[in-house]
Amino acid sequence: MRSTCAFVIPTQEGSSLLTHKLSVARVDPSFFGMTKKAFERISTGVFLLILIVLNANAQTKAKTGFGLPVDKSEFQVFIDGLSTKVQGRIGMSALLIETGETVGYKADERFPMQSVYKFPIGMAALYAVDQGILKLDKSVKVANEEYVSAAQHSPLRDGNPDGAMVTVKELLRLAVSESDGTASDVLMRLVGGAQSVMNYLQAIGITGVIVKNTEKELGATNSVQYDNWATPIQATLLLKQFQLGKGLSVSSRALLMQLMTDTQTGLQRLKGNLPPGTVVAHKTGTSGTREGITAATNDIGIITLPNGRHIAIAVFVTDAKADQTTREGAIAQIARKVWEKYQL
Repeated sequence: MRSTCAFVIPTQEGSSLLTHKLSVARVDPSFFGMTKKAFERISTGVFLLILIVLNANAQTKAKTGFGLPVDKSEFQVFIDGLSTKVQGRIGMSALLIETGETVGYKADERFPMQSVYKFPIGMAALYAVDQGILKLDKSVKVANEEYVSAAQHSPLRDGNPDGAMVTVKELLRLAVSESDGTASDVLMRLVGGAQSVMNYLQAIGITGVIVKNTEKELGATNSVQYDNWATPIQATLLLKQFQLGKGLSVSSRALLMQLMTDTQTGLQRLKGNLPPGTVVAHKTGTSGTREGITAATNDIGIITLPNGRHIAIAVFVTDAKADQTTREGAIAQIARKVWEKYQL
């Protein structure tokens, strides 16, 4: 004969019950010098402890990706496969702004932004314009000492080796549409430095986008890029605030939206697999490659769907060994997957 013990354990959410039946071989309690009741109490406690541990382990796996295997969504499996292809870490978040629907993958983890951070710097600069601190048509002197290194992207430096006079509006265009590192640093200087950018972000409710250093500093020390990070979910929240006009005037938002729509960098990323003519306002970020590892291949932006709704999406590919085509292709595939999910 065999005895059966049943245990009912609530899941972590407390909304359902997990019931286990354990079949236990009958043994003679006297063999252990115990009464039947004492043996049953101890054996029941042991099995209950085992079930609690197994259930907690499953909950940990579902939240962190570690522990015993659990069922994954099709979307998670899809990005797992892309992570294997890029030989690195992928994080993403997408938000259908009009409904609040979301999908994400490692959305709370930190990823180095690289030039993605020129988007919040641009927002902070335009907020200064709205406050009358800066004027779009004001010419600003840019000394050649402010230029980023030769290894970094800067059309402003390349076209003006002895320094230049540039309007604030042109600095915005260079920083956002052309991802000019020097222009970004000058904008940061004009708004009062990285802390002023952070103050602006915190004022509009953004806590997981961190701007600490200039582009020149990023270029000088490789590890500094990891101090300037974002979580995918906070990046999409920033895009949502931007789309809804939070923290900027109507005219400033329209200007930045146009500059992001005109972006010529990373055309094979978010836009790569979308239908021709799809409007994407985006900002890319890319690091150099050292010892075969590329720290950042990123793209965040707002995709306008055929039905007029908008997706805020952020995709970060970090510390990847794959080539640029593979890394950018992964971002494009994720964007297409999200587009298909929400376009109806």
